[in-house]
Amino acid sequence: MKKAIFCWSGGKDSAFALYKVLQQKEYSVEALFTTINENFKRVSMHGVREELIERQANNIGLPWYKMYVREGSNAEYEKNMEAFLLEQKAKGVEYVIFGDIFLEDLRAYRDNNLAKVGMKGVYPLWKQETKELADSFIANGFQTILCCTSDAYLGEKEVGELYTTDFVKSLPTNVDPCGENGEFHSFCFAGPIFKEPVKFAKGEKIYKPIETKLPAGHPPIKGPMAKGFWFCELSL
Repeated sequence: MKKAIFCWSGGKDSAFALYKVLQQKEYSVEALFTTINENFKRVSMHGVREELIERQANNIGLPWYKMYVREGSNAEYEKNMEAFLLEQKAKGVEYVIFGDIFLEDLRAYRDNNLAKVGMKGVYPLWKQETKELADSFIANGFQTILCCTSDAYLGEKEVGELYTTDFVKSLPTNVDPCGENGEFHSFCFAGPIFKEPVKFAKGEKIYKPIETKLPAGHPPIKGPMAKGFWFCELSL
């Protein structure tokens, strides 16, 4: 099989893309890797603690690598990513798998960075209808919780809620069922890829005004502009 590493955010799209890849058996997933903000020890935008992502990887049963960023600039991200990818390429890895669905700008950005080191991107969910993906994700027994919401679309009420059929039905018409436009981010804690569910505690809800710059690797925001984000504190 073709050797690949998986770009793991900890959210539902990552989980479902990994599920699809493992089922298809075209790629050998050698490891998961996640970009972590070194200052806060959390996943950028998602706000999920590093140790929760590590627990996910342990419960999936795959090696897990962390790629730290401090400044949050694209230059830093690209430099660190190139060094990491070259290490993986030396081990025979030729492909990187992502859970993106339809953001053309983000895919082009990823593919351009991969081309610099002679690697290729794989997108198992690409261009699939997001309402069907949401329904299939839930029907296959995955469980996830909203860890972050953009106040351009959602708010305090939705953050910390479970991602269920009823929740998807309740979303406003301008919100993508998978949150592909950045409306929300999630933490997947159970499903067929996990040996056992990831146990976690749900804490307080926190509002943070948006910073002047987006995290490295984040696509340009289209549509309504967020003034801030709601986060639900999750811990082991």
